[in-house]
Amino acid sequence: MAKVKIVTDSTVDLSDEDLLKYDVHVVPLSITIDEEHFLDRVNITPSQFMEKMKNSKELPKSSQPPVGEFLKVYEQYAKEGYEILSIHMTGGMSGTVGSAETAAGMVGANVRVIDSRFISKALAFQVIEAALLAKQGKSIDEILDRLDEVRQQTQLFVVVNTLENLVKGGRIGKGKAMIGSLLNIKPIASLEGGVYTPVSKARSHSQVIKFLAQRFAEDAKGKFIKGVGLVHADGNELAEKLKAAIIDITGYNDIHIQDTTPIVSTHTGPGAIGFMYYIE
Repeated sequence: MAKVKIVTDSTVDLSDEDLLKYDVHVVPLSITIDEEHFLDRVNITPSQFMEKMKNSKELPKSSQPPVGEFLKVYEQYAKEGYEILSIHMTGGMSGTVGSAETAAGMVGANVRVIDSRFISKALAFQVIEAALLAKQGKSIDEILDRLDEVRQQTQLFVVVNTLENLVKGGRIGKGKAMIGSLLNIKPIASLEGGVYTPVSKARSHSQVIKFLAQRFAEDAKGKFIKGVGLVHADGNELAEKLKAAIIDITGYNDIHIQDTTPIVSTHTGPGAIGFMYYIE
């Protein structure tokens, strides 16, 4: 029976304790801000990054891990007798999957690279499921079949407080941003197909909370909630209000709020939240 090692990237938004618990290896993306270079969550924390971004004149730049970094990790685990399942953030936002695939083709071992189509806790749902199945001795093909089901039953919503970073990052046009700013609109988007896709507009945080809490309640009706993720980029107040609304409407309270990765914060800007859930 082959041993399977799970590899992911630093956009997974899992704590060091969880990574140790599930025996997952993380390959970090890198960030450049004011000509300083950092490895995500290695030598800069999410809170440190937010402080630097607020004081920066230019939008920070994030970069996928080099092919060589993936190659080093894959070769290490291949020598230890592992098959490798490498699960990564959506290819719609980063070339990380491409780097991993290039490295996989250079290793004389069974390395499978998967585009999760998600980021943050929605990526973590797949990573944790894969790690649990690997510990049970499941094959890579068995794990992949299960991950297809997890992916199809996962929802992710992003709410930004300002459209500035999305415009600077080329995610939306300047005209749309100007209109949104004038009307004080809070766009709510999903990651449908792995890319940023607007699904609704709210004129206030209270409307954002109402939309997301009701959507969750509708999707969860008569089903089993497998996981909920709530992350923010200097938007803890909004995250706390959404958590309270979900508990009030559904009674579900296994919700932990945490800072999101700097990679996500770069695209969303300060004040943003990400709300994700996996329901069967």
